[in-house]
Amino acid sequence: MTEKQLRELPIAAPVLGAQPERHTLKGAETNLYAEPAEQSFELTIAGRNVQVRVAPAEYRWSYGDGATLTTAAPGGPIPAARWGEKTATSHAYAATGDVTASLMTVFAGQFSVEGGPFQPIAGTATVPSAPRTLSVWRSEVRLYADDCNVNPHGQGC
Repeated sequence: MTEKQLRELPIAAPVLGAQPERHTLKGAETNLYAEPAEQSFELTIAGRNVQVRVAPAEYRWSYGDGATLTTAAPGGPIPAARWGEKTATSHAYAATGDVTASLMTVFAGQFSVEGGPFQPIAGTATVPSAPRTLSVWRSEVRLYADDCNVNPHGQGC
């Protein structure tokens, strides 16, 4: 089994997840994560039955603002109450606007001929996930002393 044959397999890309999903805040951590799966393929090469297994070996994150990260782990979703916390694959955007986050997953493989022992395939296959567009917003907190019932024209009413 060659690297070229590995790269020609129909390897499914992981889904790129984001928390918050579409809109995030400037300066807050946006949790990006992959939802990968090991995959198996049955092939016939030179008249012999070959089983191939592929698994993610590396994740290459591009956050859409010039920042990148390479990890061995896919990250994962966190409870909504923890959104904004730093994770192994999160990123804090420094500016507002729309960004397109993307993920390239590097898969390593093994093969077995006619039910024999699995052997590593020399080389890897890099598979792009569908990109995600995120809108980075700013947030402002203000405190007002006016009671809008008493002064309906007060600041903040």
